[in-house]
Amino acid sequence: MAGTAGTPGTPRVLRAMNDRAALDLLLEHGPLSRTRIGNLTGLSKPTASQLLARLEAAGLVRVTGTSEGRPGPSAQLYAVNPGAAYAAGLDVAPDRIRAAVADITGRTVGEYELPTPGRRPAQSVVRQVTDALDGAVKAAGLARGELHRVVIGTPGAFDPNTGRLRYASHLPGWHSPALLDELAAALPMPVEYENDVNLVAVAEQRLGAARGHGDFVLLWNEEGLGAALVLGGRLHRGWTGGAGEVGFLPVPGTPLVRQVTRANSGGYQELAGAQELPKLARELGVPDVPPGPYTEAARELLARAAEHADGGPHRELLTAYATRLATGLAALVSVLDPELVVLSGSALTAGGEVLRALIQAELEELAAARPRLVLGDIREHPVLRGALESALATTRDEVFDTSR
Repeated sequence: MAGTAGTPGTPRVLRAMNDRAALDLLLEHGPLSRTRIGNLTGLSKPTASQLLARLEAAGLVRVTGTSEGRPGPSAQLYAVNPGAAYAAGLDVAPDRIRAAVADITGRTVGEYELPTPGRRPAQSVVRQVTDALDGAVKAAGLARGELHRVVIGTPGAFDPNTGRLRYASHLPGWHSPALLDELAAALPMPVEYENDVNLVAVAEQRLGAARGHGDFVLLWNEEGLGAALVLGGRLHRGWTGGAGEVGFLPVPGTPLVRQVTRANSGGYQELAGAQELPKLARELGVPDVPPGPYTEAARELLARAAEHADGGPHRELLTAYATRLATGLAALVSVLDPELVVLSGSALTAGGEVLRALIQAELEELAAARPRLVLGDIREHPVLRGALESALATTRDEVFDTSR
């Protein structure tokens, strides 16, 4: 019915739209004067004043100082109130859970890492999650009840049809059919679950190499090979959450892997996973192949090879590895034809621009589609950053909606 509060075009809805536009500008630019907000939004001075008074009364903005030192009389500067809401992210791996809390502006205010060694968890997964979360909440000087939302990133994905974790048999304790209900009962705030590589794509799209891109593939290589698919601006998760589990992809150059979920591996993983780099380096006569965990060894080998890429076995290693990586990528880009491919994870990014250029050249030989390849920008805890960005996006949609 026309004129009802909340109908598009009514003053209440238009006010809420202006409020949100102003809040987004403050997040983007930092503190702004009333005049500057009016100029950026196209609102008159009286309307901008009413808007800021409304947001200040709602606890969403606060005065942070004045514009002294600039030409003309000083003006009050307004900024988003960081304490308007808090959100948390968790990055779950077999050996640890990393947690962080951010304020509504996106600033991380508390972090905590909980080691979770052993194939059989000594404490229940619910206890691990709450302990990790409480550690970050305590570091932020907050209480658990002050969190607006939590996003938890895991390998694999929770099947929306069954609520059970799939594609991650290496994550002990996370496969109980009752787990999501138990976590919901233990945590007082809304909780979302997302695949870890999908969260890296969220971080790159919001803050990094994929900003402004609505169609891209992110290829991740660290403990395992995975991909995230962003199509038409949205993450594509698939019917069971398994879109992008490219480690299982059959590829030429390696024997067919059968019973892939039982093996927790597949052709592309066996061909181009980080665990193959030390073996390949030895075969090619690369000196001083580092011992120890294969992800760290792969990182060191690639960094060293990129430094000595003019010729010899280091160049051969990069070229052979680029061919292996491009083999699986060719299948992905042939199906999806993305605008951009972001290379992420330390077993890719450690090879730097040298490896990127070699993969680009190989991909142009193997696939008809010609996406641009770039290195990911988010190198520090990208899964955790993506979890925070995902939690913050929903939190802002809720907290910044002044029509409620």
